[in-house]
Order: sequence, then structure tokens, then C-alpha cells
Amino acid sequence: MTVHDIAKTERIEMYLKAVYTVSQASPPVTIAKVADYMGVSSPSSYEMLKRLETQGLLHSGTEQGFRLTPQGLETATRVIRRLRLAERLLTDILRLDLPDVYAEACKMEHVISPEVEARLDDVLEHPSTCPHGLPIPDLAGAPQTRPAPPEALPTLDRIAVWGRAVVTSIPEEDRAIVAHLVEVGLIPGAPVQVREVGPLEGPITVMVGSQIRALGRDVARRVRVRPGE
Repeated sequence: MTVHDIAKTERIEMYLKAVYTVSQASPPVTIAKVADYMGVSSPSSYEMLKRLETQGLLHSGTEQGFRLTPQGLETATRVIRRLRLAERLLTDILRLDLPDVYAEACKMEHVISPEVEARLDDVLEHPSTCPHGLPIPDLAGAPQTRPAPPEALPTLDRIAVWGRAVVTSIPEEDRAIVAHLVEVGLIPGAPVQVREVGPLEGPITVMVGSQIRALGRDVARRVRVRPGE
């Protein structure tokens, strides 16, 4: 395989990963959302998504927007699995700070061989989630221990005042948001209680541990929680 072919393959994998991620985090999968995820213009996103559709990797025109075909899902799942195993390696073994983990893991996701992937899984003792609390798919495309998928759980902004919850997952790809959530203590496993909800899309005041924190509504929508705990 030539360098040109490798670059082409990585670009395809990155777009399929984008569709997979957006479909879980904020459906429907639109051209604009994929463009924003990829950091490209909408025309560039449209051109690539339509190309992947002609290759049989995507469907369009559904209520969910663009949707992965079985072939596209298989590729996206493989990339996501390697990404999140790499994130675990960087966090659990190399002790990299969480805000820096995703960018470093993205450099590794395209070059991890099946043999190294299997060895990583063994060494890490078969983790079911990444450090951000998102599920690590198994080779068949389903989470290994079948935790609730992120989209099945409410976001923090949906918890009523005085309601309690435990953080289950936070976004992995936005370094600024991850850094902010780490600073305020809203990481997977953290207990949280909503104390006040500002009117007109105002901030949400929460108690994390013994600290009172204010959180923007847009950030709260990116934090998945398990209510009542």
C-alpha cells in the first residue's frame, strides 16, 4: 500500500468515525455536524459523505440523516475500538492527562494492527469503556459487557432541581470541554446533584463532591448521567 493509499484510507476511516460518533452523541447526522466534527467546510463534508455513499458505506435520506451501512459500521466500529483501547493505554498505563488523551489516541487508531489490538485488550484486562465512559465495542460491534449505550441515558441538563445522578460519560473529542469538566470534577463515576437551573437557557448550578459549580447549559448537554444514584 502506498503513502497515498494510506492517507486515503485514514480519511475514509475518520469520516466513518465521525458519522458513528455524531449518531450517538447528537443525531441526526447532518452534513454540518460532520463538518464541525471534522473541522472542515460543509461543501468538503458533503463531497466526502456522498462519495462514501456511492462506495456503499453510508445511506442518506433517513430520519437519522446519514447512516452507516453494515460495511461502514464494521469499519467505524474497528476504528472506534482501537481509538478507545489506545485511550485506555494512555490513561491507565502512561498516566496522560485526560484532556490530552483523545488527540494522542487519534494518531494511533489507524496504525494499530489486529495483533497489537488483541494484545492491548489483554494487557488492559478487557475494559468495557474508555476513560471518558464511552463503550469500547467488541469485534462484533457490541459493547463487551453491554453497558447502557450513551444515548440511552439522559444528559445532565435533564435532571430536575435537587435530583441526584452519577456521571457515566463525557465527550472525548473536545479538549476544551474535557479540560473544563475535569477541572470541576465532572468525570465518569462522579456523583452530582443539581441545585439550581437558570431561566432562559441560563447556567445549571450543581454540587460535585463538596463543591458548588456553575455549568453552561451547552456543556451540561454533553454530560451523560445515571439518575437517582
